[in-house]
Amino acid sequence: MSEDPALGDVLDVLSDEYARSILAATSVKPMSAQQLADECDMSKPTVYRRVERLREHDLLEERTEIQEDGNHYSVYAATLSEFSVELEDGSFEADVDRREPEAFPGQGEADTADRFAKMWENL
Repeated sequence: MSEDPALGDVLDVLSDEYARSILAATSVKPMSAQQLADECDMSKPTVYRRVERLREHDLLEERTEIQEDGNHYSVYAATLSEFSVELEDGSFEADVDRREPEAFPGQGEADTADRFAKMWENL
């Protein structure tokens, strides 16, 4: 049996209850670490650890929200839309589908700049 190491890593991340809670919450709307801590009933350090792991696997995106007073903070949005595993001829095949950043609700001016920068990088 062959197994892609990336498959094991993604399965490991998705097996974590806290990571799944963060993905579920951020699939509805982008949320800050404090909002995630409140919504998912976990400590902020737990949120930050899971956010980092999810971002390492491109399952979560970080954005900067700018407030009218000039302060800013990070919000997180799930990029995962579908994960599937297929077993055929003795090997596993995994497929991870991700949303494009434009698909996230509540996009503000900072998000427009982020989208433009990403578009420019992809040219």
